[in-house]
Amino acid sequence: MATQAITTLDLSSSGLKHIASGKVREIYEIDASSLLFIATDRISAYDVILTNGIPGKGALLTQLSAHWFHLIETRLRSLKTHLVSASLPASIPTNLQETLANRTLQVRRYPILPIESIVRGYITGSAWSEYKKSGTVNGLVMPKGLQESQKLETATWTPSTKAEQGEHDENISKERAAEILGKEVATRVEEVSLQIYEMARNYAAERGILIADTKFEFGLDPTTNELVLVDEVLTPDSSRFWPADQYEVGKSQSSYDKQFLRDWLTSTGNKGKEGVAMPEEIVKATSEKYAEAYEKLTGKKWV
Repeated sequence: MATQAITTLDLSSSGLKHIASGKVREIYEIDASSLLFIATDRISAYDVILTNGIPGKGALLTQLSAHWFHLIETRLRSLKTHLVSASLPASIPTNLQETLANRTLQVRRYPILPIESIVRGYITGSAWSEYKKSGTVNGLVMPKGLQESQKLETATWTPSTKAEQGEHDENISKERAAEILGKEVATRVEEVSLQIYEMARNYAAERGILIADTKFEFGLDPTTNELVLVDEVLTPDSSRFWPADQYEVGKSQSSYDKQFLRDWLTSTGNKGKEGVAMPEEIVKATSEKYAEAYEKLTGKKWV
């Protein structure tokens, strides 16, 4: 596993055009129809990027996403994804290949829908906070008497806006999502998101992990109008993974994902603050949690 976090990248010698920077990813143009997604070791929480990263995290996210993309394409054959290959383009210079190894995805280029598609199987996080105040989640009235971390009778689609970097996503109602996307597209996004979540939830449960909630992003193929699953998928950065053998209703759960980091930020008064660095013990513990999730879900050793 990497010993030094890669938080910035200089690909000036690659010949590729830089398209965008995200919280974790750098995106480059391969050609008019395809992109190169590169996952750095940056980590964010509460929409703020920490000043230091998690060594090897980008490679782990990339390989886990590739695992899920292949599983989705195998088990949900009607669903299209943007993945072309998890290998490096032949044009990448030799001097960059070691740096980029295992942390790149070649993907097809599609117009991206302007919402984040969140599915919740358990009530936690912002959903629990809203429920305690109003008995609702994203404005949807929920059953009375729910406890923190309780499994929902049916998984629930709770979309949010997709904020610019440095801004905060906003939970929205299904009706608002339909206004943004159009009713037909919003309905398709909800149905497909729930379908992916159900498959992934069952797969993970067999391996000792509960997927409390997860975030998907979608594009539309302009030639066929097909919905396309894009970005990363079902990683510790985009999901809450709980160890099944420690699950207990009525309290917050131990976690394989960023919740460990979020808890540290909250307890130290650093929630939402810019310019915060994680101490080494938080880096190490977070890295170990991510690696454990990867190994349980893929059956492969993370090295």
